[in-house]
Amino acid sequence: MVTDNFCELFEEIYQHPAQAMSAAPGRVNLIGEFTDYNNGFVLPCALEFYTRILYRKRNDNKVVVHSLHYPGECDEFALDTEITRGDSQWGNYIRAVAYVFKRQGHQLSGVDLLIDSNVPQGSGLSSSAALEVAVGGVFNQACQLNLSNETIALLGQEAENDFMDCQCGIMDQLVSANGKKAHALLIDCQSLATEAIGIPDDLSIVIVNSNYPRKLVDSEYNQRRIDCEQAANKMSVASLRDADIDMLDNARSSMTENEYKRAHHVITENSRVLNATQALKNNDMQMLRALMTASHLSLRDDFEVTIPETDGLVEICQTALGNAGAVRMTGGGFGGAIVCLCRHDDIDKIKAAVSAHYFSRFNIQASLYVGKAGNGLQVTEF
Repeated sequence: MVTDNFCELFEEIYQHPAQAMSAAPGRVNLIGEFTDYNNGFVLPCALEFYTRILYRKRNDNKVVVHSLHYPGECDEFALDTEITRGDSQWGNYIRAVAYVFKRQGHQLSGVDLLIDSNVPQGSGLSSSAALEVAVGGVFNQACQLNLSNETIALLGQEAENDFMDCQCGIMDQLVSANGKKAHALLIDCQSLATEAIGIPDDLSIVIVNSNYPRKLVDSEYNQRRIDCEQAANKMSVASLRDADIDMLDNARSSMTENEYKRAHHVITENSRVLNATQALKNNDMQMLRALMTASHLSLRDDFEVTIPETDGLVEICQTALGNAGAVRMTGGGFGGAIVCLCRHDDIDKIKAAVSAHYFSRFNIQASLYVGKAGNGLQVTEF
């Protein structure tokens, strides 16, 4: 849980009370991996794990940041000079958001910030996007900018792309901004149109983090984006959203093997997202299972972002659930988490199977979270 005495801690640090709180959730992507930056379709949901930021406006142009996760550390920067990276990696996300808001011409005022979060870090649940969107909510409210949640999400994506140098798509920030309780969000990443898709009451979302230490992720992630762009270029389309399998096969001779495989994943994954949306509407577990299994195999064989630990977790959970659940890798890959959709009564089967088999095979303890689909960005004034 987020710390109970959050407001008291803010007052203790800054010697005055907070004015308001901005809260943005992490997310899990049910299906549609690496389709977002190819202008395709994704089906994530916001989770009831939140990054919360207490804030108070200052009378100067300074942003002062403390985090309960890094006691004793403080990041501070001025808004009236060029914003550059600092020594604090977590602080750089706040700098990144301020940087892109300023670049767009928004007038920002100084703020005191205190951050707390129960979004699991390093689990592929978008703790960074939750932080970016929550910071965007702070500046929007404190500076009376009247921006839409969609605009805040787009600015968060720019912060990640241009300041943090990770070429993510729009999905993580958009679902963090616009999530809806008890619903997944079908996102068309080309038009940014969204449709809330109800998650059946009898379905649970279980996330199992492999806890494998991810290394050199950004370079691998960015290379795959380049491969996708090259494949689209060789098919003379603006993005892989506009391609189909026939076009891909016709252009195969002009592509590297990796370009072909990456594009094959994206094109087939877009179809899986649309079919999974219908399956979720129909509460069709067998169809969800087939689609999520195919998605995982494509991520393993075509996009090549799984590792033995996440493949092992998928196998362990699939065996435990049999035909009663759907399982796949979720997030950016090279570690991170898997997601299971199952009936409430089957959660204990997953817990028991992971406990019995994962550590003995990989010598790592997994972390398991039972999530609920939650609301997106909310700012509350006191």
